[in-house]
Amino acid sequence: MLCGIKLFPFSFPRHWITQFPLVFETDPLLEEVMGDLWALVQVEKDEHRQLIDIPYLNLPVSISQAPSPQVKKRKVSLLFDHMEADEMAEHLSYLEFKNFCSVSFLDYHSYVVHGSVRNNPALERSVLLCNGVSQWVQLMILNRHTPQQRAEVFTKFIHVAQKLRSLQNFNTLMAVIGGLCHSSISRLKDTASLLSSDVTKTLSELTELLSSYSNYTNYRRVYSECSGFKVPILGVHLKDLVSLNEALPDYLEDDKINLGKLQHLYSNISDLLAVHKSKPPFEANKDLLHLLTLSLDLYYTEDQIYELSYAKEPKNPKIQPVAPMKPPVIAEWGSGVAPRLDPATISKHVKQMVDSIMKNYDLNMDGYISLEDFEKIAANFPFSFCTHDSDREGEISREEITSYFMRGMSVCAKLVITFIQQSELLLTL
Repeated sequence: MLCGIKLFPFSFPRHWITQFPLVFETDPLLEEVMGDLWALVQVEKDEHRQLIDIPYLNLPVSISQAPSPQVKKRKVSLLFDHMEADEMAEHLSYLEFKNFCSVSFLDYHSYVVHGSVRNNPALERSVLLCNGVSQWVQLMILNRHTPQQRAEVFTKFIHVAQKLRSLQNFNTLMAVIGGLCHSSISRLKDTASLLSSDVTKTLSELTELLSSYSNYTNYRRVYSECSGFKVPILGVHLKDLVSLNEALPDYLEDDKINLGKLQHLYSNISDLLAVHKSKPPFEANKDLLHLLTLSLDLYYTEDQIYELSYAKEPKNPKIQPVAPMKPPVIAEWGSGVAPRLDPATISKHVKQMVDSIMKNYDLNMDGYISLEDFEKIAANFPFSFCTHDSDREGEISREEITSYFMRGMSVCAKLVITFIQQSELLLTL
């Protein structure tokens, strides 16, 4: 009897997920809570783990947990400059793989039928993440003041890209390379002149790998040889599904259903779903995930990014422009998806980020961290238009940190909303 009571908290989620899987696919917060439960169960006995280890729930990546109260608190750096390239690639891969595993058979079927990601939350999230990573790469480079500093960040992202390639995470690799090849970055001649030949060679090789030439033949060849953990370029494979659906008729002679077409579609989708079962060769730190998640929430319009680029290196008519490297096409299958500026989601991500800051930097546990630490953390975000106030000299409180990030995110949100409203107005004229 006691055993039954002890196991009930684990058997109930299993029943819930089995009977109502769509609830978990459409509610990110519920999915996160179940992720925490899974991380807890991993340290329990095998029979507990099996109670929630079911195919409807994709929680394949381990998240490192906070130390117990008896263990001395260890400070985790939340600074971009302190994060190793491999570490950054692994945490981006965690976010990517989590999104990829949330895409279900019905999501793929919906895309085949409608040819759009609209009203398809799982695929919309994939588009927004891909575009978010690409833009974040650009912003982190443009956020630096000197060509030397920008060249160093560019080089760091090349190392991130190399790690993504070794992890066989081609979707995030596409986003990072797309950001590095964006014209707002490639036009920075002073910055480019400081890049080593090894960096430019690696960029050229990875761009060639992801080239759309001959229907992504280079990528397809490499991907077909991959085994174990891997993340495909989702847009390429969705395009294949649509092409297959359009090329073959639904019915044959005498109004017979074309079973061959259904089999081909099922086989292609099953190959994508099979990737869900692979186990990533890394763990993720929750605090670093919070940092990256809030960073990827930022959204700037193309005009705003070009303004930043020209502010860093103005046009110089004396310099002969060099033909930029053609970037890989980023999420072309998701065109028309506008960033969803959900205040509740932004507020949640800010709270998570502030919690992580206080956990790792408020060693006295008095609700304050040093102003020096805060300014270093704030440098991860392009909030140059924001100022922060403090009621204690040399320190800043949890509430003041929260207010700072909420103001910064709100300004970005208002800029984007204004841009979208102006665009919609122009379309009606």
